Amino acid sequence: MEIRVLKYFLTVTRVENITKAAELLHITQPTLSRQLMQLEEELRAQLFLRGKNKITLTEEGMLLKRRAEEIIDLADKTEREFSEQDDLIGGEVFIGAAEINSMHVLADVIQGFREKYPRVKYNLHSGNADDVKEKIDKGLIDIGLLLEPVNIEKYDFIRLPQKETWGLLMSKDSPLAQKKYIEKQDLIGIPIINTKRVIVQNEIENWLGVDFEKLDIVATYNLVYNVAILVEKGFGYAICLEKLVKINDETKTCFKPFYPKLQTGCVIAWKKHQVFSKSTTKFIEYIKDVFKA
Repeated sequence: MEIRVLKYFLTVTRVENITKAAELLHITQPTLSRQLMQLEEELRAQLFLRGKNKITLTEEGMLLKRRAEEIIDLADKTEREFSEQDDLIGGEVFIGAAEINSMHVLADVIQGFREKYPRVKYNLHSGNADDVKEKIDKGLIDIGLLLEPVNIEKYDFIRLPQKETWGLLMSKDSPLAQKKYIEKQDLIGIPIINTKRVIVQNEIENWLGVDFEKLDIVATYNLVYNVAILVEKGFGYAICLEKLVKINDETKTCFKPFYPKLQTGCVIAWKKHQVFSKSTTKFIEYIKDVFKA
């Protein structure tokens, strides 16, 4: 498979029409059709269902779309790394981060590094720890800010001193909003929106003990922003981390921490024995110096 043909394929999937895609790519429609047919022959799979005015992807086409996006991202990243200047540190650092309060710490690190190396650019990806780790393993992300518990055997890392606090996000109209803390029995009999990460679910289950089986889990999530909207509408109560949702006099939600406290740490991690670009290598060295100090 050629990178060029994969880019053709992704353009077709985006506009859902071969003629329009050919115009965008500045090639003829027969040429594009021939390239797509050769791609299907090479993969021995039908990628498209061709309609009169629109094409749709088969299951094999959907799989190729996901893989092609990853391949193109990795190819573009590699090109940028090799285009860095020898005399001045430039290029791009690819960072993945969970939605956690400790992002403030990483932001300070990025700002400090930017003052030393203003030519470096940053590509930021938000996702939970499982998502970020997967992209690190595939080489799409260099460095990840990961919420524990997380398996980091394959990574070098620095554990941050800050702790993240778990609790309950709720509507201000809820009777529980009058409480200072949320205790285990408060979670029984209310609709709960829980984190999707199984390893974190286990931590919450251990905190609750046998009462976990009594919870009414109505939804799960990976990132909290959209969940906060559901909570605001009265859909349920979200188990989440403190300080991730903006709360003030105008907002309709509030956060109450668990009691006894349930806290977890986080790490800045990167893959062991990985050959990084100059900019990323310098960034990792800077991270180590900051936390050593």
